[in-house]
Amino acid sequence: MARGNERRAPCVVVMGVAGTGKSTVGRLLAERLGVPFADGDDFHRPDSIARMAAGIPLDDGRRRPWLEAVGRWLRERDAAGTGGVVTCSALKRRYRDVLREAGPDAFFLHLTGSRELLVERIGGRTGHFMPGSLLGSQLAALEPLQPDERGAVLDVGPAPGVLVDAALDLLSGPGGFTHGSPD
Repeated sequence: MARGNERRAPCVVVMGVAGTGKSTVGRLLAERLGVPFADGDDFHRPDSIARMAAGIPLDDGRRRPWLEAVGRWLRERDAAGTGGVVTCSALKRRYRDVLREAGPDAFFLHLTGSRELLVERIGGRTGHFMPGSLLGSQLAALEPLQPDERGAVLDVGPAPGVLVDAALDLLSGPGGFTHGSPD
């Protein structure tokens, strides 16, 4: 547990629709923070990956076990005091609520961009199960962060390193991760 003015390692959820660069930004952010990283895609069940690869969006029933698995990872990092960065689309408030229940202090970094940019990025990537045809359903489902949710929105136009610098500024600003009181 952090004491005095020491910083406690944060738990950050890098969220957004497909093509926003969640994995790239998340890995870089975790590296800069010196905390563990997990890609939310790795928590999907094989049958859910097969459905998405076939262009079939997941319903809430299929998303729930995935969200709970991501939440367990957050809870474990928080309990260990290591902090961590995990990617997760976290499109709806109720999905973020599941994650907040597991990691109440989690900070949601919502990456966003124009539909045109996202389509271009999705079309240019290889080896990923998420087809561009699901972008529309993700955009339709997306519920932006609300004022009472701990987090921030970053447009993904700038380079990933610039986004990570901005995220670090947000994490160290007011409401950042200073815990404890002076000795």
